[in-house]
Amino acid sequence: MKSRLLKSLSLLGVSLICVIGCSSSTESGDSDAVESGLLVSTSDWGKSPSGETVKAFTLTNENGIKAVVIEFGGILHSLELPDKNGNTVDVLLGCADVEGYNTDSPFFGASTGRYANRIANGKFTLDGTEYTLAKNDGDAHHLHGGDVGYNKVMWKGESFRTDDEVGVKLTYLSKDMEEGYPGNLNNTVVYSLNNDDELKVYFEATTDKPTVINLTNHAYYNLSGHDSGTILDHELTIHAKNYTPTDDAFITTGAIDPVAGQPVDFTSPKAIGKDIAQISGDPGGYDHNFVLDHQGRELGHAATVTDPKSGRTMEIWNDEPGIQFYTVNFLAGEFAGKDGFVYQKNGGFCLESQVYPDSPNHPDFPSPILRPGETYKHTIIMKFSAK
Repeated sequence: MKSRLLKSLSLLGVSLICVIGCSSSTESGDSDAVESGLLVSTSDWGKSPSGETVKAFTLTNENGIKAVVIEFGGILHSLELPDKNGNTVDVLLGCADVEGYNTDSPFFGASTGRYANRIANGKFTLDGTEYTLAKNDGDAHHLHGGDVGYNKVMWKGESFRTDDEVGVKLTYLSKDMEEGYPGNLNNTVVYSLNNDDELKVYFEATTDKPTVINLTNHAYYNLSGHDSGTILDHELTIHAKNYTPTDDAFITTGAIDPVAGQPVDFTSPKAIGKDIAQISGDPGGYDHNFVLDHQGRELGHAATVTDPKSGRTMEIWNDEPGIQFYTVNFLAGEFAGKDGFVYQKNGGFCLESQVYPDSPNHPDFPSPILRPGETYKHTIIMKFSAK
């Protein structure tokens, strides 16, 4: 498996060179097929708050997997996967329309940035200058890029195809001091799908001033289907012997502790609900960053989730040092999403590839600093199967 995925990453690099430099795009409303059975199509998907037309890009492979990405928020809106019997359902929680994603969404499927996760007290110091950010997390801390993070802006999308995959490249320029962050930051996110049932998300960014960056995808998964109830019976493995504990406000303490003997121990397969009641606090549940064993030095196996009912399995490979495991603790039956379904607490899970939370304020953590002349790169691969 590792050798195949490493080969896949190599192909991803080749594909991205073509995507960024010589992509072949499709026109709105058209659908292009290659002999391998891969399809990509483009359609209109409503209007942004500023009145711009939002495009949706549908990626399909020969095995029946279908992913829909929209320009608003760089959002992965839906992901249809077959189960062990060949029945296909959408496994992503989400909103019915752009308005929902702009007003009510808890970052469903979003490309989050400039800095995913929390920054304590909404401030950090870089090269001797203190920067102040929005306190959009309980009016005390900074979360997922601020009041208008990347999840609420219009990205510019362009579909592409190669011999091995289909996808969409999205770009967005975050201007100097947007949400308090220094530097004009050019952002690219590429979603691609292949016939090995791998959905890849690749981030790239450059800046003209020193800044901090932590981009990720914030998809909420339920492998039984977005409208099927809780994920407490899903079995999870996280390849991490350590994690970063937090205080009651979910701000990391700066420590790195072992998971052994604690409810956060997922070093071997365990039902998500087995120990969840042992997680103290309000509202309870998992919302923890895990220190991955591979440490982000190369593409490594981060986690595996299996739904015993449907037989669907998702493997996650990444090249960042951490992954945030979140069990949708703040939904309590008040949010109506796709198809009017009311999502409940523990109705999904997130596994967010990242540098550690609040890293700008912890010099001992892996550095989130990006400087002029450098290129930020971040790869996530989700490998799906069913049996």
